[in-house]
Amino acid sequence: MNYPLLSKPVRLCSRPWLARAYTSRKESAREYLEKAAAPFEVFDRNAKRMQRNRAASRASDSREVDYLKDEVAARLSDRLLDIKRRYHTVVEIGAGCGHLAKAVDDDMMDRLIMCDMANTALERDSAADYAVAVERRIVDEEAPVFEPESLDAVVSSLSMHWVNDLPGMLIQIRKALVPDGVFIGAMFGGDSLFELRTSLQLADIERDGGIAARVSPLTDTRDVGSLLNRAGLTLSTIDVDSILVNYPSMLHLVSDINAMGEGNAVVQRLPFIKRDTLLAASAIYKEMYGNEDGTIPATFQVIYMIGWKPDPSQPKPLARGSGQVSLGEMFNADSHKL
Repeated sequence: MNYPLLSKPVRLCSRPWLARAYTSRKESAREYLEKAAAPFEVFDRNAKRMQRNRAASRASDSREVDYLKDEVAARLSDRLLDIKRRYHTVVEIGAGCGHLAKAVDDDMMDRLIMCDMANTALERDSAADYAVAVERRIVDEEAPVFEPESLDAVVSSLSMHWVNDLPGMLIQIRKALVPDGVFIGAMFGGDSLFELRTSLQLADIERDGGIAARVSPLTDTRDVGSLLNRAGLTLSTIDVDSILVNYPSMLHLVSDINAMGEGNAVVQRLPFIKRDTLLAASAIYKEMYGNEDGTIPATFQVIYMIGWKPDPSQPKPLARGSGQVSLGEMFNADSHKL
């Protein structure tokens, strides 16, 4: 008997739907790995750009709340001045409206390149006169692109706390620095606005039975050194400062934060806050933290960091075991026994 079906070569698992399903699973796995390799997005960068531009578009209101960023920029410039060098060009990442440009002078540098992703904020004070030459560039802080080993110094003042990929940003800065180039940064620390955070959480629990993402998560001081080391920066120096500002009420504090362009930009943020929750938080804030004169304090913790690109000319610790002097002989150990 003739079996025409058996005369053809038999393919094992000749089921096209299975092959298609297998291929789709491979593509899904590849997409999953690509997403896993990408930095986790905590902040909505597009929303933050719009917030900064909207705040800067109200120029008079925006200038009234420059007090905090101007103060931090002045303290950052003091740390730049402590380095006994004069730089030809300094690049500022996240320059905003030019707070650092107001604090530096020609004893520190010849030119300052201000980089920010918000063009309206960058151009708000374009007609102002500064002590140094200023150049403005639209650059995203998360992806600062410069020629390798082309920059002597890079600074960043109160912008890094909105960056999703801090290690990636610092690595790009390290690549752009010349050997023995310096990075100096300032960012809000984890204890910033702890009064506001606590008050909003208690109000959310009381009114809605849960906690919402009202205040941005911030970096802890202990993690900053690890970030600098991971990026390949050495001789790191970290110090913390706290700035206390008094406001008439919590509503005035929130209004100033929005006018600074520092409103909530967390991806999972709620689009609004209910009136009764806001008023409850204001009452809790005043009851728990209020001053005797009726004002409320707001704490801004600022973390300052300095890191250097490695260079053979930098000081290095001696090799282990190379000491030639006994500490016991130097301090006469017997006389120090209790």
